[in-house]
Amino acid sequence: MLHQRSRILGGALAGVLVAAGLATLAPWQSQATPPGEKTVTATLFERPYADVGRACTDQLGPAGYGYVEVSPASEHIKGDQWWTSYQPVSYKIAGRLGDRDAFAAMVSACHKAGVKVIADAVINHMSSGSGTGTGGTQYTKYSYPGYYQDQDFHSCRKDIADYGNRDDVQNCELVGLADLDTGSDAVRTTIAKYLDDLRSLGVDGFRVDAAKHMAADDMAAIKGKMSDPGFWISEVIYGGGEAVKPEEYTEIGDVDEFRYGGHLKSAFQGGSIAQLKSVADGKLSSGSARTFVDNWDTERNGSTLTYKDGAAYTLANVFMLASPYGSPNVFSGYEWSDKDAGPPSGADGWTDMHAKQEITGLVGFRNAVGDAELSDWWDNGSSAIAFGRGDKGFVALNAGDGELSETFATSLPAGTYCNVAKAAPDSCDGNTVTVGDDGKAQLTVPAKSAVALHVGAKS
Repeated sequence: MLHQRSRILGGALAGVLVAAGLATLAPWQSQATPPGEKTVTATLFERPYADVGRACTDQLGPAGYGYVEVSPASEHIKGDQWWTSYQPVSYKIAGRLGDRDAFAAMVSACHKAGVKVIADAVINHMSSGSGTGTGGTQYTKYSYPGYYQDQDFHSCRKDIADYGNRDDVQNCELVGLADLDTGSDAVRTTIAKYLDDLRSLGVDGFRVDAAKHMAADDMAAIKGKMSDPGFWISEVIYGGGEAVKPEEYTEIGDVDEFRYGGHLKSAFQGGSIAQLKSVADGKLSSGSARTFVDNWDTERNGSTLTYKDGAAYTLANVFMLASPYGSPNVFSGYEWSDKDAGPPSGADGWTDMHAKQEITGLVGFRNAVGDAELSDWWDNGSSAIAFGRGDKGFVALNAGDGELSETFATSLPAGTYCNVAKAAPDSCDGNTVTVGDDGKAQLTVPAKSAVALHVGAKS
């Protein structure tokens, strides 16, 4: 399913899309993975922009994150539910997360901390009704003053009914949301102007919401209208036998690989994480895939692990960061019991997944190992695995209920290493591991825990 709002607004999406055809090559050079040496993203879902700026300064920058993804910067319908952010009514930055000044200050703070900013861009649709937006804009479903009027929306004014029909998927309405005619030059120009404005505030790239509901050629045309489009990620959920497939969007930039989170859930809840040796099989190529354990939709629809899975969830994130496949995105949201519930109003209730030692330590691990190949794979056939990243790093994961004690063959240089899954390198007493001249390391890994060593964290 695409976004939990589909359930909330009364629609039932059949799944997500598979068909032939690649987007026409664009005049700009596509970027297959986030540019730069620090490729890990943290998505701070529904965090106020001022809080994101502080997180960049205090947590993300020091940990070595390359990117932070923030929730939509546009005026939206009123309401306390999280999904109101995904019903824009204008492209002013005037939502519950902060105004234009707060957004600009956040981008500046993140850049000073060495963290680039990805904005979640809702450009497939507008709202499903009428009213007054969070910034005072009065709107109706097919009229948004200064932006769009009736002729700017597709003529199919009914919900998507057939996910095997490309025209239905990309021209009809996603659960009642007014569907923009992205084939129109006027609409493309308006969207490009909005994205260019965010770029003028320092935004480095975009996560394009509901991308599968727009033709890849339409998205390429919008990107081509921009003066400097930056880095793009398309949200295109895979669905067997359906009309649109994720591969169609790889010329535009990265694509969110939804099959990855499902694979991790199967492995960690099915009792055999040994299957993760083949985690890349049947998915997008590594250079095009953005990986994640969960996001705000999947944690609510049950298709992936979530923070409620405790240690298994943490270990899945550790694996994602340690494995060479894809460009990892760490999801950091908030606790909820009501699936519709919006974000906390204060400091309490956030999961702070992005700041946990197991995660920050593995962000450093990934930066240290770079593009080193997978090596030295070991598994016990079920609940424990270990692998290296050439001579740069080594990790062991124990998803079992008992302690794991094993002597592992690694390709690491001899020395004493900090277990960064448990401690920061500058405060590692009691959490060190010795690798011998023969490359072997005796590791004791507690139940539901991990050991991670890399050459950037040696005593």
